[in-house]
Amino acid sequence: YSRTLQISEPNEFDIMLVMPVARLQLDECDDTGAYYYLTFKRNPKEKYLLKFLDEDGKLSAFKMLQALREIIKREVKNIEDVEVTVKRRKAGSPAITLQIKNPPAEISVDIILTLEVQQSWPPSTQDGLKIEQWLGRKVRAEFRYKSLYLVAKQNKREKILRGNTWRLSFSHIEKAMMNNHGSSKTCCESDGPKCCRKGCLKLLKYLLEQLKMKYPKELEKFCSYHVKTAFFHSCVRWPSDTDWQLGDLDHCFQNYLGFFLDCLQKSQLPHFFIPQYNLLSLEDKASNDFLSRQINYQLNNGFPIF
Repeated sequence: YSRTLQISEPNEFDIMLVMPVARLQLDECDDTGAYYYLTFKRNPKEKYLLKFLDEDGKLSAFKMLQALREIIKREVKNIEDVEVTVKRRKAGSPAITLQIKNPPAEISVDIILTLEVQQSWPPSTQDGLKIEQWLGRKVRAEFRYKSLYLVAKQNKREKILRGNTWRLSFSHIEKAMMNNHGSSKTCCESDGPKCCRKGCLKLLKYLLEQLKMKYPKELEKFCSYHVKTAFFHSCVRWPSDTDWQLGDLDHCFQNYLGFFLDCLQKSQLPHFFIPQYNLLSLEDKASNDFLSRQINYQLNNGFPIF
């Protein structure tokens, strides 16, 4: 899935490298409900994965990423007409990043190691994805029936960074929600009524991108996922297509922005799929306040940054 919501010319792409795995046992490794240790039930069909277990029998994200990295480095050498390099590893990052140099522009591609498990979603997701009023009960049931994705992601909260934690990922569901975002089935289809939902999301993504460029240190905690999560919550809060009419972009953006500011002020933004997981913790209150002040300044001065 490449990122289709980049505003400025797109130069960063995400590719999920998806590996299907039959059955895994998921054990929560903290109170977020997002991070897990993975072990195999009985003897796995995937014998080739056994060499990636650590001494406790846990599937090691670190070992798998290392092996994948070697394979990619080897393969990249065979590419002739473009200059592709593998960027140095960033500690705790789930991605292997390729730099692709060649006119017209340089792009970077993140390859994200993802396990796809055909089993029901863990209990921490039970009360998430509250889309009944917006997309309907049936759609929610369909979504929850889809595979579970886990990405190799180091949990920052672990005291010892052992590299054996995995994080739930719902990017496939997020993509489906973006593609069919209307409470009516025809919203934004060629002959259907148009809405401004995506326009609002793009604006706030762009606003955050610009502010991050201006204050990289102060805003390093924030990423587009914060904005996207607040967007999904806003879609639930204003579920009807008439709440997002194309001509009302201005007013809709203000509502959405107001909601996001409210989250920053309370240091409270629940993960859309894992409600117990707060993406804006009180430990980061100073950053939250800083972003809040910057956005309010923009809002009150007609968005000079645009």
